[in-house]
Amino acid sequence: MTRPFRFGVMVNHSVPLPSDRRQWQSWCRHAEQLGFSSIVLSDHLWPQLAPVPAMLSAAEATSSAVRVGALMFGNDYRHPVVLAKEVASLDVLTDGRVEVGVGAGWNEADYRQGGFVLDRPGTRVDRLAESLQVLKGL
Repeated sequence: MTRPFRFGVMVNHSVPLPSDRRQWQSWCRHAEQLGFSSIVLSDHLWPQLAPVPAMLSAAEATSSAVRVGALMFGNDYRHPVVLAKEVASLDVLTDGRVEVGVGAGWNEADYRQGGFVLDRPGTRVDRLAESLQVLKGL
């Protein structure tokens, strides 16, 4: 079975913050018009849109052909049960258009700004493995 090749666009801190909903949704519609099939956001604590509400707004602005998601939700920023509930709700509200990634975290500035301890990589990966079991179970 073959699938068509798709292109997505990732929104992160290098994209200027939209000043309002209209500007964000206009940007999303423009990405769709350019042929992108998914719009994904990064999950950092520096000034940018939070992924969950931005994903919902992007889905409302685009057609059902565009998937929305987070390239990586930072595992240490959210309890996996809360993340599972948010993602499941988004999936319902977007008619199944959600794509989700979860990562162990790496950005020292995020940890510092959020007041989180940046544990050694092995510890973060172990926590990620546990979270993935919880997410898959839910």
